[in-house]
Amino acid sequence: MPCAKLPPVVLSDDERATLHEGTRRRRTAQAIALRARIVLAASTGATNTAIAATLGVVIPTVGKWRRRFLKQRIAGLLDEPRVGAPRQISDVAVEAAHWSTRALAKKTGLSQSTVGRMWRASGRLCPNARGQL
Repeated sequence: MPCAKLPPVVLSDDERATLHEGTRRRRTAQAIALRARIVLAASTGATNTAIAATLGVVIPTVGKWRRRFLKQRIAGLLDEPRVGAPRQISDVAVEAAHWSTRALAKKTGLSQSTVGRMWRASGRLCPNARGQL
């Protein structure tokens, strides 16, 4: 049974440069770098099966990131907010400028990693944010 034709992944020069940079930077989270590699491979016209074999992932993973990229472009490669306990600190508190994760964690009584996760979830970047492209 033949598979459906895959939609082509066409990248702008800026998107291609951003994705290449995301695969080379040491501070990029490995999950983000893998997603960038998947999209770059898809832009060459490779099939999901070939990409999965080359990158050592399963075919549904390749399909997921190809679809997310086509719908949302580069923003689709970032993690979506996850379900869980309600936030314990408001956006107003996070708005404070020039806070480090350590200083804000100490001030609020939260852990440094919680502060970093909250900044990333709210779209703000903390000084040691590794999940961006």
